[in-house]
Amino acid sequence: MKPVAFDYYRPQALSEAVALLSDMGDEATILAGGMTLGPMLNLRVARPRAVIDISRIPALKTISVQSNVVLTGAGVTQSDALRSEVIQREVPLLAMALPWVGHFQTRNRGTLGGSVAHADPSAEIPLALVTYGGAVVLQSRRGQRRVPAREFFLGALIRRSDEIIAALEWPRCAPNASHAFAEIAQRHGDFAIVAAACSLRLDTLDRVEELSLGVGGVEGRPIAVAVNSFLRRPAGEIAADLSEHAAANLTPMEDHSVSADYRTALTKVLVARAVSSALDVARQRRGHLQ
Repeated sequence: MKPVAFDYYRPQALSEAVALLSDMGDEATILAGGMTLGPMLNLRVARPRAVIDISRIPALKTISVQSNVVLTGAGVTQSDALRSEVIQREVPLLAMALPWVGHFQTRNRGTLGGSVAHADPSAEIPLALVTYGGAVVLQSRRGQRRVPAREFFLGALIRRSDEIIAALEWPRCAPNASHAFAEIAQRHGDFAIVAAACSLRLDTLDRVEELSLGVGGVEGRPIAVAVNSFLRRPAGEIAADLSEHAAANLTPMEDHSVSADYRTALTKVLVARAVSSALDVARQRRGHLQ
């Protein structure tokens, strides 16, 4: 099957794309990498009057360090992000998540912004953004606004019909922070049944000084697990307790692939695995510094 007929636009600047979207609103859709929209068009799940292809806009393909954040343009491909020394150094949790996204062929076309716009609850890039406490930068004719990721994924109406995702904002990690990402899928490259992401930092007494924990694939959006009660606790105690805490505070989905109980069990396993891995890295780093 092929798409229904549509008008095709390929703007060369973000302002041009914003103007087109403002004029057409809900009748238009944005094409970035096409890894999601392409099949939807071919299956006629999506029937837009116009497609606005933003893949040739240079301003959307940049990765830059700005004060305390790394700004990645919405058009940065997943493969370019994976190869980026800036991402490896400043946003290591994203670098760990990216090899789990699809396959190397799809990562050559799929974009960071496209994954966030699609907002699949099992997708790795939105999970990393939520875990880090990052933000989505939206652009329209009215100007630019910044929406925290943990609010952006609450519902489909957060992005207005005349707005384009211009960039993603990632907090720069602390030099002594440790990270881990764990996932179970039916096949490598599929969306996760459950995924867990962890970022933490220990103090000199082996207590948890900073901690972020995210879980994907369990509810209808990626979840940042509340972890304040675990701060200042001895690191050796937290992995098992965090796994129980995360599972108890989530309401798992049930679908054709797995039951809710299975997702709960996987959540416990993967949270414990991610936290333990991050702790191991933290202790290894401390040993090298001593």
